[in-house]
Amino acid sequence: MKTLIVFAHNEPHSFNAAMKDLGLRTLKDLGHEVMVSDLYAMKFKAVADADDFTARAHPNYLVYALEQRHGYSSKTLAPDILAEVEKVLWADLIIFNFPIYWFSVPAILKGWFDRIFLSGPIYGGMRFYDQGGLKGKSALIAASLGGRPHMFGPNSIHGEIELMLRPILRGTLAYVGLRVLPPFLAYHVPYVTPEERELYLIRYRDHLKNIENLKPLIFPSLDEFDERLFPKKKGERI
Repeated sequence: MKTLIVFAHNEPHSFNAAMKDLGLRTLKDLGHEVMVSDLYAMKFKAVADADDFTARAHPNYLVYALEQRHGYSSKTLAPDILAEVEKVLWADLIIFNFPIYWFSVPAILKGWFDRIFLSGPIYGGMRFYDQGGLKGKSALIAASLGGRPHMFGPNSIHGEIELMLRPILRGTLAYVGLRVLPPFLAYHVPYVTPEERELYLIRYRDHLKNIENLKPLIFPSLDEFDERLFPKKKGERI
């Protein structure tokens, strides 16, 4: 299996970096080919703007998604975008390794999604969810957060972790056709003991070793909707 690790943490000695390094070793030991995009080390540009195109179909007015389509077909996208898209298309599995900030991803990773998940080859028109451009590939979130486990749940202070991560799990990964695997989450990371930290890393290693047996999360199928994306009546699904 070919795996891309997209790593987004600004401290190379962080717990997330330890997860990244462990993931790299574990997957290679399992026989995977592995590439890493270390976004901070790469000084990855997080802002989607006109500089992302060396030539444009419409130079006087920027419609970013339409220019992505033109840029991909004409190979006039910025070199850093083309390089990352090539990695995404190469990979069978993409691991997103990051700390959760404000119920979401760090800005640099949000910028990666904005610039790399291209309109055209990766999504667009009726090409989303199980018909998205990355259909057949899998995605895994491996993230840390400061809260304790009891703070997340139906009646907990922060609500359910699945709802917190919905914009990422559903609105980003599942939307472009990725098979979304159950995330690995390390809680209370800035405050845990070295022993607890090591236990999290052992659990993460076991999660990766079992990756081919993980049951993906369930999201909509376009077969459940008509051509206008209204739900089909009962019995209409083919």
